[in-house]
Amino acid sequence: MKYFLFLLTALTLTTISCKKESQSEIDEKKILEYAENNNLDLESHESGIYYIVEKEGTGTAHPNFNSQIIAHYKGSLLNGQVFDSSIGGAPLSFKLTQVIKGWQIAIPLMKKGEKTKFFIPSNLAYGESGSGSIPANSVLIFDIELIDF
Repeated sequence: MKYFLFLLTALTLTTISCKKESQSEIDEKKILEYAENNNLDLESHESGIYYIVEKEGTGTAHPNFNSQIIAHYKGSLLNGQVFDSSIGGAPLSFKLTQVIKGWQIAIPLMKKGEKTKFFIPSNLAYGESGSGSIPANSVLIFDIELIDF
């Protein structure tokens, strides 16, 4: 009986210690490591998005899912590679229904005129498939300035 309990305990501990990290856990570790290496004091959202408000917005209103958004943005990978940007050109005008889930969650946190850096985990971006120059399972950084809504 003691031998059986020992084997059961050993098997349970082995199973627990071999548990594979989820992609969400991997993404969170990457974001927190990036923040530590760059001395950033990030806030977290229950969705897994991390962010830092770089310039406060005005008023109390926030955009909602049906708002027409006008914003400037820069999208990059954690290694600094920029994959898209409206900086230096016309701002982007869109509805939240047209963008990745991470933006659908992040932009309603903002006020008019606010500039925020968002760290979007891969499951709220392009996930396992990636997109164009964005590799699969990439955490994305978006610098967003909410011009109007």
